[in-house]
Amino acid sequence: MSKLSFVTRISDKAGMIGTVLSAFSCAACFPAIAGIGAALGFGFLSQWEWTIISTWFPLFAVIVIAANILGYFSHKQWHRTVLGLVGPILVLLSLYPFFKYAWSTYVTYVGIAIMLVFSIWDMFWPANKKCADGECEVKS
Repeated sequence: MSKLSFVTRISDKAGMIGTVLSAFSCAACFPAIAGIGAALGFGFLSQWEWTIISTWFPLFAVIVIAANILGYFSHKQWHRTVLGLVGPILVLLSLYPFFKYAWSTYVTYVGIAIMLVFSIWDMFWPANKKCADGECEVKS
């Protein structure tokens, strides 16, 4: 495993975990996730709700986006990159252009769920660098 691949895999997981923990703090924005967070003992985060949602939540989504883009340079699989970008982009869209709509919370839930599923998928089936045409030897 290359150093870049290791860094992107770790930052992808850290960004996804940070995004979920940030969502735990905002009961007004994400009541279902905040309820789970409170049940798990993260209710104390609600005192920093505005700071977490306005700063940390988008920052963690951007970390996941950067990790997926950097990951493309090590594995060269565009479909994995696109699938990895869908969740954090949905989270950012729900926070900024869609925030004024009532359904933006559902977009956030979908984005976080996609990030979670993709992160678990990546743990069990990590990306491997694909051979370029003519660069791989054929074993006989």
